[in-house]
Amino acid sequence: MVTIRLQKVSDAERFFDILNNPNFIYFDVQPKTLEDEIAWLEQNTQRQKDNIQWNYTILYDKNIVGAIGVQINYHRRYIGEIGYFIDENYWNKGIACKAVKLFEIICINKLNLKRIEISMMPENTASERVAIKNHYLKEGFLHKLIQGKDGKMKDCLLYAKTF
Repeated sequence: MVTIRLQKVSDAERFFDILNNPNFIYFDVQPKTLEDEIAWLEQNTQRQKDNIQWNYTILYDKNIVGAIGVQINYHRRYIGEIGYFIDENYWNKGIACKAVKLFEIICINKLNLKRIEISMMPENTASERVAIKNHYLKEGFLHKLIQGKDGKMKDCLLYAKTF
């Protein structure tokens, strides 16, 4: 069973392990130390208070398996971009799809978002499947949108859903 809850500082060690997996190549965040991850999680309360970012932990049968969050558009507060990651040991189990569905409810009812975007590198076919299965529409190809772990700018696909 997939559930989500607000992130806790106590999630830091698990997130650190997931994000530092060498096979984890499509998510551009990789904390250098456990202390860095703790410091980032400690800032979640302020990000929520400022309504700029909301981050949740993904649980599968009560085990931490990943995270999902939304970055609120600074100028258009009704638009948010979601991102998510799942531990490699839990890939291809439909967990990300279910987490996105659960998170949409929060984005619509609590955060009053009218549009949710998901961008992913074109080679990240798993993330693209998550977007498609959740009825997001492909809107475009964005050149050099995000910086990869190698420091180079990467192209992305843009999927979006409106409410």
